[in-house]
Amino acid sequence: MTSSAEQMRAWRGPAILTYGFRPFFLGAGVWAAVAMLLWVPMLSGDLTLPTSFDPVSWHAHEFLFGYLTAVVAGFLLTAVPNWTGRLPIVGWPLGALFGLWLMGRVAVALSLYLPPLAVALADLAMPLALAAGIGREIVLGRNWRNLIVLAMLGMLILGNGLFHLEAARGQYAAQGQGLRIGLGAVMMMIAVIGGRIVPSFTRNWLVRRGPGRLPVPPMQRFDVLSLLVLLAALLVWVMLPDHPVTGVLLLLAGGLHAARLARWAGGRTLAEPLVAVLHLAYAFLPLGALALAAGILVPGLVGLAAAQHLWMGGAAGLMTLAVMTRATLGHTGQPLTAGRGTIALYAALVGAVLARFAAGLWPDGASVLYMVAGTGWIAAFAGFALIYGRLLLRLPAVRQI
Repeated sequence: MTSSAEQMRAWRGPAILTYGFRPFFLGAGVWAAVAMLLWVPMLSGDLTLPTSFDPVSWHAHEFLFGYLTAVVAGFLLTAVPNWTGRLPIVGWPLGALFGLWLMGRVAVALSLYLPPLAVALADLAMPLALAAGIGREIVLGRNWRNLIVLAMLGMLILGNGLFHLEAARGQYAAQGQGLRIGLGAVMMMIAVIGGRIVPSFTRNWLVRRGPGRLPVPPMQRFDVLSLLVLLAALLVWVMLPDHPVTGVLLLLAGGLHAARLARWAGGRTLAEPLVAVLHLAYAFLPLGALALAAGILVPGLVGLAAAQHLWMGGAAGLMTLAVMTRATLGHTGQPLTAGRGTIALYAALVGAVLARFAAGLWPDGASVLYMVAGTGWIAAFAGFALIYGRLLLRLPAVRQI
């Protein structure tokens, strides 16, 4: 085999195993909707899962280390071959990797009947195998600049492992260091990888539109400064989540990343929601940092859990949905434009995030706002599975982005 296209054409099994984004994006979309369908009755006390995690910790874990790990896997299995010039993982090895992810979801859901160590090993099996495979490709392809991506994946795995340890000790893992390490790793992924693709995709689209302002090229000195300050803020947040120093650093990081986003000419992309949504998703990173800073520095002003959801549902949720829709369209030979259905998915998710944030500001209306948030989330990801599932399940086109 001399190319990815030849390798995929030689595969005679299910089309969904021809590229990493196919099973993992579809699985992530379905699981995001199913997990929320389970969470809503769990929140009201009408459903109890046989999991050893408390309900809130299960909910947090299955979004951060269940859904997001699947999206990260789909993205990296698709992007790394482009970065390294090496062949992607396809066929039954890809199916086995996806099977490990499914095993993790089942193990966590049924963890009441299993030893904690067995649950942790089952859940960590896929990300560890992914890290080993990605690391091998980066080293053999001498793609040293992307070792930072492997490091961030490693921190996500570390956070998951610590989350399991905290839960096994009977601690409230939903507010533990494991979750903060994992969420911090995801925010750095968005800042680093998003900091490459958002201005790049924006520039490509704007050049075709004609003369006008273009994004500042990525990874200038200002970008490096913004990333270093964010990293420092996240490290301190992991250790001292409610310390005033943490609030000051988050305030500074939020301001820098808001300014960074403003350099990417997002205002010129409103005519194409497939591009504009990338800017909106990135905006939730500084918004979340500023909201957390406000909650730390002025106690009672903003609930920390509500502010944290601007990162979890807004930055992570919307950015992954934006990447999944764009990558699926591009890698299946479709026009890179958002139709009405895709725009509805984005709107539903943004509405869900805003409703969840509002629930933390107005406790009297929280029960209604939780239902609105849950419904919007389910609509967004069930809609993704329905609209994009047919593209992910059919034989691939040669065209790639």
